[in-house]
Amino acid sequence: MASDGQVVVKFGNILAKHCLDQRCSMELLRAAEHTQSISSQLSIVARVKAVTGESKASSELLVSNVQNLVRAVQHVLRAAEAACVKGLRQPSADPEEEEVAAFCQQWRKNLIQHRAKEALNSDRDALGLRKTRGAKAEPTLMSLVQEQPPRSRNIPKHPIPRKGHTVMDRHL
Repeated sequence: MASDGQVVVKFGNILAKHCLDQRCSMELLRAAEHTQSISSQLSIVARVKAVTGESKASSELLVSNVQNLVRAVQHVLRAAEAACVKGLRQPSADPEEEEVAAFCQQWRKNLIQHRAKEALNSDRDALGLRKTRGAKAEPTLMSLVQEQPPRSRNIPKHPIPRKGHTVMDRHL
């Protein structure tokens, strides 16, 4: 989990670098930095727990850190969604940056298609407000990440990406 947190941090940093909106970029950088801290804490707690063995306090601390990491990753993904909606610069020739940009473009395309369908088929109440019952939720980056098949065979045992591995090679 801690190494996957590092992958999300790298994803957030790449997007922040290419975001056209300064506020979105700063929010994404803050969220990525927070995720970096929690991921590092989780890694330390997991190593300590492995050495010290089973105790209720260490298990609770480990679970608490995992929950904090999940919330931090969700924050990064929400900030990434805002950055994608505001717009991104062209990525450089770096394969990781191109892969992140393609991933975000796919999500944005899904979002635009969803909104177009909703606009065509929207049910409105007497006040002209869209009815929420039966409406499909908008696609999120989190849902796109969850739809990807796990790639457990390709995940290295340590958080430092090896040469040839890219940010999106790892299951987020």
